[in-house]
Order: sequence, then structure tokens, then C-alpha cells
Amino acid sequence: MSINRPGLASALRRARARVRPEDAGLAPGRNRRVPGLRREELALLAGISVDYVVRLEQGRGPQPSAQVVGALARALRLDVDGRDELFRLAGAALPQVGTIDLHVRPSVLRLIDRFVDLPTMVLSAKGDVLAWNAMSAALLGDWSALRPERRNLNRLRFLPDRSDPQRSGVGGRPQERELTARQSVASLRSAYARYPRDPDLQRLLADLRGGSPEFALLWEQEAAGAWRSHRKTVLHPGLGPVTLECDTLHVPDTDQLVVVYSAAPGTPEADALGLLRVVGTQDLGVPTPALDRA
Repeated sequence: MSINRPGLASALRRARARVRPEDAGLAPGRNRRVPGLRREELALLAGISVDYVVRLEQGRGPQPSAQVVGALARALRLDVDGRDELFRLAGAALPQVGTIDLHVRPSVLRLIDRFVDLPTMVLSAKGDVLAWNAMSAALLGDWSALRPERRNLNRLRFLPDRSDPQRSGVGGRPQERELTARQSVASLRSAYARYPRDPDLQRLLADLRGGSPEFALLWEQEAAGAWRSHRKTVLHPGLGPVTLECDTLHVPDTDQLVVVYSAAPGTPEADALGLLRVVGTQDLGVPTPALDRA
């Protein structure tokens, strides 16, 4: 399939103008000269260089891969029709049936936007963090600052990387850490049963089994299982340890999970979330990317 460079450039510019930074879990910043996302912000969310975005929007440069087109579609919050248009304009093959869905529906994005005081994110069947709100970035760390391949809960848990920016840890008692590790492995085994031919899932499992003795041992021990709601202790660099309810809502037609952190009213944990909402990512040790004006 050949690329339609003028059409792709126009579609990217139109879509970028429609997305506000706060819709994508980014701080809006000051002195904005463009409606919607800046090119730097789109590049950050999609995990590509600013120069790559500039060249695409100017109708030049190399033909983007399907992975890049999918990342751009997610960052631009396109619906399925908009995503498919972007793939066709780029001359890329559409996502195949039987592979894990990495595209988040706009209705689900609108849902997580409404959780303005609760950290919320959307996960794929293999643990990719596909979308998040500002509170999730404030609690756990700026997801956009991670390389796209690192935006996976299983990679973060079992394959730590010193080059990752500072993030909140997931801690608590050893029993809690063991429970969540086993639950992560069981969920991945269940995903593998549903998507045995997904190449990205196969690559993830190979990396985890080859790079983490803990994961390799649990993979041999654990049966398949669903990700369940539980309590999780987050080790925040500014707030300290905060134990929150972690509820999981399943979106069945895309096989994605909406994960929401909350606390009972009147508790210290609820007060901590209230403080987090006020200060956001600014003063509690969570990095916010410095972006030039577009």
C-alpha cells in the first residue's frame, strides 16, 4: 500500500488541533499559541521525535510503520474510523483480527476524563498503559515521559530499567507484592490463551521469561486468571506510602481494563488524593516535561 502524504499530513494537523493537553493527561502549561496539542506534546505521547512529527505534517519523510501510526492514533484520541483512515493514508496494514486491541474508544476516554479526582488509566490485555488521566500521572509518574515500550505494567514490575524517569513505587508488605506479582502473571497467561499469535505479546513474554527469574518461576507455577480488584500501596516520592483501593472495570468488546484508584471519604488516603489533585505533578517529585512552544 502506498502512502498518501498530503492526506496524512492534513489528517494529523486536524486531529492534533482537536486534542487539549489536559485531555491526554498532560499539564496545559502557559503561553500556548496553538489550539490542541503542540507538536512536542504529540511526539511525547506517541514516543517519536518532534522532527518526525514535523516531517509527517509537512508531507515528507519516511513511510511510518504500523506501530507508529497506532501510537499516533492513540495519542490523537481518534475513534476507530479515524484510526483506520490514518492507517490507510499512511499505507499501513490495519490491525489484524486475533491480536490485542491497542486502540481506546473515545467513549472510554471520556469516561476516564470524568474521574477528575481519582487516578485512572486504561490497560490493554497484556498490561500496556494506553491512556491515563492527570491524576494517574500525578500518583504514579508521568506516563508520557516513559518510552512507549516501557509503558507496560509487567515490564515496569519485572524488568526495571535505570534509564526510566523517577516514578512512584508499588510496595507494601511482602505478601502484597507477591499477590500482585502472581496476579500479573496469571493475567498474562490468560491473555496468551486468548491471543496466542499476537507478536507483541510473544515478544513481551520472551523478554520477561529471559530477563526476570521471578517472572520465569511464576510463569511455570501460575494458572490463568483475571486481573481482580484489590488494595495497592503506592510509594509516592512526596506523599510517602498510600494504600488505595484499586478497582478494575472490564471493557469486553476491546478486552481492555479501566483501573481506578480511590479511598474511602474521611480517611488519610482520601486526604492524600485531595492534596495530589491540588498540586498535581508540580511539587511532589513527579517530573513534568518541559515543552517548547509550537
